[in-house]
Amino acid sequence: MDQLALLFLLLLGALLTVPLGERLGLPAPVLMTLIGIVLAFLPFVPNVEIPPELILPLVLPPLLYASVQRTSWRQFAANKRPILLLAVALVFVTTAAVGAVAHSLVPGLPLAAAIALGALVAPPDPVAATAVAGSLGLPRRLVSILEGEGLFNDVTAIVLYHVAIAAVVGGSFSWPEAVGALVLSAVVAMVVGLGLGWLSNKLIGLLGDATLQTGLTLLVPFVSYVLAEELHGSGVLAVLVTALFLAEHAADADDVMGRLAGQTFWQIVDTLVTGIAFGLIGLELVHVFGGFGGFGGFGVADGHGLEMLGWGAAVVAVVVGVRLLWLLPATWLAKRLHTRRDVDEEIPTSWRETIVMWWAGMRGVASVALALAIPLRTDDGSPFPGRDEIVFIAFCVIIATLVFQGLTLPWLVRRLGVRADADAERALERDLAIRAAKAAKRRLKEIEEVEELPEDLQERLSRGAYDIGARISPDMVDEERKAAFAERSKRFKAVQRIQRELMSAARHEVLSARSEPGADPEVVDRVLRQLDVRSMR
Repeated sequence: MDQLALLFLLLLGALLTVPLGERLGLPAPVLMTLIGIVLAFLPFVPNVEIPPELILPLVLPPLLYASVQRTSWRQFAANKRPILLLAVALVFVTTAAVGAVAHSLVPGLPLAAAIALGALVAPPDPVAATAVAGSLGLPRRLVSILEGEGLFNDVTAIVLYHVAIAAVVGGSFSWPEAVGALVLSAVVAMVVGLGLGWLSNKLIGLLGDATLQTGLTLLVPFVSYVLAEELHGSGVLAVLVTALFLAEHAADADDVMGRLAGQTFWQIVDTLVTGIAFGLIGLELVHVFGGFGGFGGFGVADGHGLEMLGWGAAVVAVVVGVRLLWLLPATWLAKRLHTRRDVDEEIPTSWRETIVMWWAGMRGVASVALALAIPLRTDDGSPFPGRDEIVFIAFCVIIATLVFQGLTLPWLVRRLGVRADADAERALERDLAIRAAKAAKRRLKEIEEVEELPEDLQERLSRGAYDIGARISPDMVDEERKAAFAERSKRFKAVQRIQRELMSAARHEVLSARSEPGADPEVVDRVLRQLDVRSMR
């Protein structure tokens, strides 16, 4: 098997693990990691040869962009306090704690190198957190905080990582320079993200065609990431800002085709890239441990191997323990700071939700990429101090948090009984349905003022405006109208069914013309597309 065959095998696994995970009640990313581990043990599966410096630019931009599509700037603004407590403060605390423990445990490991280890294992993976939280039916407030934490913590951790690596490679460290680098990175990322978001929004309007618009959105996150990194900014923050800008400004309510095409495309990209990323994690886990004599190579006689396992276990305990010890007072503080005016702020409301947030702190793609990207040598030509130990300990943290916590998180959620607030969701759905129906009726009145409509048509359109909301949320229909609406809905469904059969017959006839002598495939496809669009409407 060559590298290309392995890539297609991972793509297939990314698709199959979605329904399999739903049946087993397990997150698809965790299943893909296990598949990667299994594949790595097979003798005919080749070692993965992807330059570490390419992992972050190739994997993170599309995954971050896809994640932002499920949220909004309002959510980030409303949840700034809990997100800052997690994304910034917790990353600093975890980095410091891991750095102190690693520096004291690993002989000869410089403090700056230990800080680099702390930075690369500090951020929970945004992809894993979003995928897992979304599949478990957690309360929306928890999902929002986990998404916000996952998207912002990489920014803080990657900047800390680069500062620490530069200190080891260059042999010097300056706190003013480190703070300056952090501020400069954020400012450059904001400028690049906003500028590229504005330019992309203009280009989307000029392109017009849904296919071209979707193609542009595929390029945008990569351009944003690379451009920010070239200007010494945070590529992750730049992608985040660009995606949020486009989500707020590029939405055209009447662009049905563009919205459906874009959502479908990015769901596919998200599924495939997530599967590849976590499959590669599984492959790398085995190769890294195998490179140190792991998975069977560790024996009682191998004192260094057992010692390294002890270091890894200690750092895992620090990473997991610090998150819990930080979340408990941070959640309490967020509740204390929460006021009645903060109606949109979403915070954990019970100790059960705090425990779920703690256990959802899995490490993944970013930690793997940063660990493998550690330089081999410093500026003076000497080997990077403790590189092997850092990589080994990092992968201990990844396998313990991603695989063990990922596999046990569904059980923990069920055990604690943490569930989404279905009543609140239904209430919001009903409110939106009422607003949609009222908006349709207002527009109908405006049309009636300038156009002469027959009475029977006015009555039919008025019922249709009301039915727009009733189809969204049947709960908005009062008892008197339920019978009438049920009858109209029954007739409507019958008409829809017959119309679908008519359109299906038409599509089959047009499609059969493709194989007829003298038929122009382009003309056939153009007619078929018109039928498809009409069927969607």
